[in-house]
Amino acid sequence: MEGKLRILFFGTPEFAVASLDMLIKNGYDVAGIVTAQDKPAGRGLELKFSAVKEYAMSKNLRVLQPENLKSEEFLNQMKELNPNLGIVVAFRKLPKEVWSFPELGTFNLHASLLPHYRGAAPINWAIINGEKESGVTTFFLDKEIDTGKIILRAKENITEEDNAGDLYERLMKDGADLMLKTVRAIETGNYTLEEQSSFVKPSEKIKLAPKIFKDDCKINWKKKAEDVYDFIRGLSPFPTAWTELKSEKETASLKI
Repeated sequence: MEGKLRILFFGTPEFAVASLDMLIKNGYDVAGIVTAQDKPAGRGLELKFSAVKEYAMSKNLRVLQPENLKSEEFLNQMKELNPNLGIVVAFRKLPKEVWSFPELGTFNLHASLLPHYRGAAPINWAIINGEKESGVTTFFLDKEIDTGKIILRAKENITEEDNAGDLYERLMKDGADLMLKTVRAIETGNYTLEEQSSFVKPSEKIKLAPKIFKDDCKINWKKKAEDVYDFIRGLSPFPTAWTELKSEKETASLKI
């Protein structure tokens, strides 16, 4: 490729910070950061910055926090930054006007071996379902969520003792490494895209990873012991499995 990469980075939580830090440490030009808006938190309801914003401010990077990704204001800011590559790590869905703008495209880092575990909670669901293997995938964004052509994948084993927090930490590091490899591959043009369908058998059903809500975290004691164990560790340390202790006098919630 001719010219230098000029990156627009999209991300919000700690998971994304590892990848952003990897870019900065390797000398890449990060033109701007797009992250979630500040939110009230704690008893005092003071505005809390996202983990990505905290890091970006420490490195004097330009931070954008659009409420509407299709707004004329944000689209003009993006055009002003003029990125030629977009990178998404743990952020919300981007409209086509945004992901298609960079000349070299926009790729996403996802915490599963796509096409399995498309969705918001791939780490939790992999453990809940008793998987022995997970990983990270980079792919170019397309119209549908988590369905674009795959650039690179990296596998990570899951032990019977792992909980979601353990896997999160390892995939965060694996993801940063894979993200850097992906950037370098795009920089040199040395990569081959693969359809997600090439990673599943014709009769194989794709496993999904939808967002997890509080009611989804209630333990079903009628399930097998190993399934209950996987469910609890798949929700630990967050969002946390729960059950109820019932008696004639009281009902109480118990966090596991």
